[in-house]
Amino acid sequence: MLELVTERLLLRDFTPDDIEAVHAYAGDSEVCRYTDWGPNTAAQSQAFVDEMCAASTAEQPDSMTWAVTVAGNVVGACSVTVTSREHRRGVMGYVLARAHWGKGYATEAAAAVLRFARGDLALERVEATCRPGNVDSQRVLHKIGMQREGLLRSHVLIRGRREDSLLFAAVG
Repeated sequence: MLELVTERLLLRDFTPDDIEAVHAYAGDSEVCRYTDWGPNTAAQSQAFVDEMCAASTAEQPDSMTWAVTVAGNVVGACSVTVTSREHRRGVMGYVLARAHWGKGYATEAAAAVLRFARGDLALERVEATCRPGNVDSQRVLHKIGMQREGLLRSHVLIRGRREDSLLFAAVG
């Protein structure tokens, strides 16, 4: 998979050595507060890293997930998935360790993945969702140029409860 380089970040393939760093954020209940996964057990984090390592060898994957690194340390993940090649449509997402919130890293990583999706993958529509209460994620999506398009009612099941999502998209 292609590495993405920004001013302060390197987005790269996951390696087996990343398990401890991944579990540090994926096992954090505050990081997972608005996600439909987690907090992970150590085994779930290991399974994620194993899956990401296997996926990085695919010829032309429909889904790509990068380890977000700062000074060589894994601090999160950012992904893009092609949902329709025919319609040039995809979705993206990101997660960042709590110790690295508020430093602009999520915005920097998400912007790099959005540029990749629109450029290298030639996607004309890239979507992202977040929970209405996740104001910080909404801010990231706005900063990278995505527009809020609407409310998806009862969109996801999170720890046994139906939750709404806000839909954002970058088009063109």
